[in-house]
Amino acid sequence: MSVTLRAAPTAVAPGLVLRCWRVEDVDALVEAHRDPELRARTRNPLATPAQARRWVAGNRQGWAAGRRFSFAVCEPLPDGERLVACVLLKDVVPGRADAEIGYWTAGPARGRGVAPRAVDAVSRWAFTRFAATGLSRLELLHQVDNPASCRVAEKSGFPFVEVLPARPPFPRDGHRHVRHRG
Repeated sequence: MSVTLRAAPTAVAPGLVLRCWRVEDVDALVEAHRDPELRARTRNPLATPAQARRWVAGNRQGWAAGRRFSFAVCEPLPDGERLVACVLLKDVVPGRADAEIGYWTAGPARGRGVAPRAVDAVSRWAFTRFAATGLSRLELLHQVDNPASCRVAEKSGFPFVEVLPARPPFPRDGHRHVRHRG
C-alpha cells in the first residue's frame, strides 16, 4: 500500500500528491467533513475522530482486498502537506471491464482545478494498473443538482452519457459520465 501518484501544478494551484490514507489524516478528515456542502453530498459524513479512524482503516482494508482504492489528495507545503480532496476507485473486479470513480473536494480547495487533476491521475493509474485484468471503462456518477461535478467529469475526460433515475440511497436523478481506456 505504498502507491503515490502526482498531478502537475497549474497556473493557479500547486502540484498534488495522491497517496494512501494514514491515521495521521484523521484530524484533517474531520475538519474537511465540517463543510456543509461536503456533508450534504456525502452519505456518511465523518463527525468524530473515531469515525475518521474507522474510515481510514476501512480504506486500508479496501486496498488490501484489491477492490477499492481510496487516495488522500494533498498539496505539498514547506512543512508538510494539506489535505484537499479524496479520489476513490471502487468496484474493481478482475475480468470486469468497468469500475467506478468518485471524489470529494475540501471546501477551501474548490475552484482551483484540484478535483479534475486528481480524478485524471487516478483514472490514468487505474487503466494502467488494471489493464491486464480487463479494466477498460470508468464511470463517474453524480446527482443532477451538482453542476460542479459535471464540470469535473468533463475536465477529467468523462463525457456525459445519460441521466439515471433516482434510486435509494440517492433521492434525485443522476448523471452517468464515462471514460474509456485509451
